[in-house]
Amino acid sequence: MGKGAGGQVGVVAALVRAAFLVDGVYAETSRAYGLTPQQGQLLCVLMPQPYGMGELGETLGLAKSSLTGLVDRTAQRGLVRREADPRDGRAVRVGLTEEGAALAGRFYAETCRRMEALPSGLSGAERDRLAVLLSRVVVDNEVPEVFAETEAASGSEERTYG
Repeated sequence: MGKGAGGQVGVVAALVRAAFLVDGVYAETSRAYGLTPQQGQLLCVLMPQPYGMGELGETLGLAKSSLTGLVDRTAQRGLVRREADPRDGRAVRVGLTEEGAALAGRFYAETCRRMEALPSGLSGAERDRLAVLLSRVVVDNEVPEVFAETEAASGSEERTYG
């Protein structure tokens, strides 16, 4: 159903199915670390620096009430903390605690390991081409940098959040 020669699917089906595949990796890794997928994403976003609530909401695509609940639950576990914004005393920033940073590093490394295995049937050249094409889709659609890329994850240069 909807497959062409050699089991190939169209771009829409491939993107949707790839999203399910990536979501599945996040869910499995999160469970292994006692997190929800949303908490795992929050930890990864906060790895480079604390963020304001508005900025976090935009980056994660969450409404204010949903983000507040996520931060509350993650703070209750001792993984994130709220702190005053040094530029605006009325604003709050969210950052990782020491425990949160350690867990984020382990969660991130395991997520990268599992993601790296997904295209294991591709040659090096095919993997490079896939990265180029997906990068264009991500950039063209202005997807926030919710997951930093390290040298180990990319196999080449290190990238950081923007």
